[in-house]
Amino acid sequence: MSLLTYRKLASLLVVALTMAGLLAVAPGQAKAAEFRVATAANFSDAAREIGALFEAKSGYRPLFSFGATGQLYTQIAQGAPFDVFLAADQARPERAVAEGLAVADSRFTYAWGRLALFSRDKGRVTGEATLHEGDFTKLAIANPLTAPYGAAAVEALQALSLRDALTPKLVQGNNASQAFQFAATGNAEVGFVALSQLAVHEGGSYWVVPAKLHSPIAQDAVLLTAGKDSEAAQAFMAFLKSDAARAVLARYGYES
Repeated sequence: MSLLTYRKLASLLVVALTMAGLLAVAPGQAKAAEFRVATAANFSDAAREIGALFEAKSGYRPLFSFGATGQLYTQIAQGAPFDVFLAADQARPERAVAEGLAVADSRFTYAWGRLALFSRDKGRVTGEATLHEGDFTKLAIANPLTAPYGAAAVEALQALSLRDALTPKLVQGNNASQAFQFAATGNAEVGFVALSQLAVHEGGSYWVVPAKLHSPIAQDAVLLTAGKDSEAAQAFMAFLKSDAARAVLARYGYES
């Protein structure tokens, strides 16, 4: 037998053994360790870090989809195959339970968020005075109808009696991440963003908006009905309450 023929036979044998191994795996078993998490955009960086810690500990892999809380809820209501919902408010998870989309006793507040006024320019944001002076042409916010951080920004402007004056300068992002991108790239000189987004951003200037100027940003987690029998999803919900997860939350400016 020539060396070339021997190598061909060996290759065929490897392929045959590989196929046999794949066929031996029960349907769906290959992805049994994965589960899907609908995640509020403001929580994206913290979620990735918590997800990596959870996977290293458990072997389960969370697959995150990020977006505005309202948009994610619409997807869930339309049957999107998510197992866990990490919202940026309490209203949507509560509604998910009421409408039979989530497990009733699984809902809890995993983080309390803070709103910040941010500019990529050093020294531009000096506090509340930055808004009163209005020395900018564009102010970025997330869509207040779908993004809780956008709603909090509008409340803050209202509390400061600046809503009417600054509304013509507002530019809306679909979610907190897009609002941050507008400000970080300079497409808007200033923007209302989640404080957590500044934890991994260097430079610029910002002001943490006093919590008294808007409703509390309580971010709730809930186990969706699609994930009620998923050990991975249940374990992840429990991990969100762990000291390891809380340490990550603290680094990103969340209160837990």
